[in-house]
Order: sequence, then structure tokens, then C-alpha cells
Amino acid sequence: MNDSDYKSLLIKRDAKILRVSLNRPDALNAVNAQLHDELVGLWLDVQDDPDIALVVLTGEGRAFCAGGDINWMGEDEDAAPMATDMAKRLVLNQLYCEKPIIASLNGDAVGVGATLALFCDIIIASDKARIGDPHVKAGLSAGDGGAIIWPQLIGYARAKEYLMTGDLIPAPKAAEMGLINYAVPPAELQAKTEEMVNRLANGALKAISYTKATVNIGLRQMAEAMLDAGTAYEFLTMETEDHKEAVVAFQEGRKPVFKGR
Repeated sequence: MNDSDYKSLLIKRDAKILRVSLNRPDALNAVNAQLHDELVGLWLDVQDDPDIALVVLTGEGRAFCAGGDINWMGEDEDAAPMATDMAKRLVLNQLYCEKPIIASLNGDAVGVGATLALFCDIIIASDKARIGDPHVKAGLSAGDGGAIIWPQLIGYARAKEYLMTGDLIPAPKAAEMGLINYAVPPAELQAKTEEMVNRLANGALKAISYTKATVNIGLRQMAEAMLDAGTAYEFLTMETEDHKEAVVAFQEGRKPVFKGR
């Protein structure tokens, strides 16, 4: 793995631990073409690197990830097909990575940011953070993995409520319902993360990795079965009037007015 190849990810090595930060803080780490491409490749590189045993994933600045970069999607005519294709590869590559991944949510994890976090193995969040998948608030179908992982974590009834409303969930409530593992005060986030890092890093790493791989078999099968349809539905909604209105409303700093078209 060549760490210098990454520009939108901040990569640090600490013995066998790889620390990765989403590094677009001025954009709240929103995912544009470059960051999406780097995240797709990251999990392949991690899996193939024998010197990496464990990954810690966080964000620079005050957010973990604000979701897809609306400005990029509104300005680049190739953004829609690129985003739907990369979304599938991002989820599958992350699921096929057998190394343990700890998410340390320093701030909000929204949309694809929530998907990225929830497909990690252990999720520790600041209790000031929120997590949610508001695709529908941008006039989009939640097709990039949220429809897969949310029902597995909190059940279908609650998952459908949050995916269809797009509401953000405060981290303490997310921990209470089992969406994430822990919500701690911001001053304790690093210590709690390092506690879990040390437990895993000093454990039987082969056994831990193969346990993860076994648990993920069902998720991989589900992702393989659902992602083509999910990303196709999302691509279709990118062509709707409601999505176009959401992009314009975002750029104008107002709430969108949807008409169901």
C-alpha cells in the first residue's frame, strides 16, 4: 500500500494499526469524485497489505462525513453514473476487507458517510454527533448501502422509518437502539477508541479477522443481491424534478419544495 497515493485521505501508520481520516474538512468531508475513488481503493489496499492488522477510520474537522458532495453532483454531468458505480464498489470492497475496522465518529455521519460508518465493525461516536441517511431529503433513493445495513442493525420497522424520513439520530439514541456501539463525551472519544484499538490489536488477530469474515458472509450475499437494484433506483431518482430542485435549493440555501415528480 502506497500511502502517498492518497490525497483526500490522511493516512498514518502506528505499528500494525492504520489510522485513516477523511480529509476534506472545509467541505465537512463530503464525498466528491476523488474521495469516493480513494475510499473504493482503500479497502483493497488494506486487505492486501500484510503490515496492516487493524484500521481506525475518522474524519478531520468537525464532521465525520456530511454525505455526498451536492455541489459536485450539481456541477459534473458525469457525477450521477460515477457515484452509483462507486457506491456499489465501496460497500463490497469494505465488506470483503477482513481486517477489523473501528469507526471513531468525531461528528455527524450522514448519507454515504453513515453507510461508510455502519459497515465498519465497531462504531464509537461523540455524543454530540448525529447519524442518518437523508437521501430522500435530496430527492434520492437510499441506494448506496443504507437499505442493506440499517435493517440488519435496528430492524425493518425502525430502519424504514429513518430511511424514509431522512431524520438524523443523536449518537446516544443510536447507541441505545443498537445502530452504533458507544456514544461518549467528545473529550473521551479518543480514549474510548484507543481502548478498543488496544483490545483488538493485542488479541488473536487471525481469529478476530476470520470471525469478522464469517459474520460478513451474510452481509456480502445481501449486498451482492441488492446493490445493483439499489444503485439503479438511486440513478433513476437523480433524473427526477425533485432531485434537481433539491440541488438548486441547497445551492440557494433554502429548503426544497418537492412535488413528487
